Amino acid sequence: MESKAESSSRADVVETVRQMIQQHARLSVDVGGLSDQDDLFAAGMSSLATVSVMLGIENAFDVEFPDSMLKRSVFQSISALRAAVDQLLSDAAR
Repeated sequence: MESKAESSSRADVVETVRQMIQQHARLSVDVGGLSDQDDLFAAGMSSLATVSVMLGIENAFDVEFPDSMLKRSVFQSISALRAAVDQLLSDAAR
């Protein structure tokens, strides 16, 4: 069971990921109208915009995506990006 701090932290990660998508993904729809599982590519995110989103997330969380995470599935949805950020933050804490 996750603690209240972990739950709050996850909400913060999702909110920051959503902000980065809003700022960098150049979607044809409002990010606020997307669920965490919606396909960002179907919503209009291009491969070029994916790079901008990645750089925004790297700056926001002070992490770096390794080559092994540079695949479409990692950037497919808000929930996939949140999981990637959680993993990067966990790895950085070690």
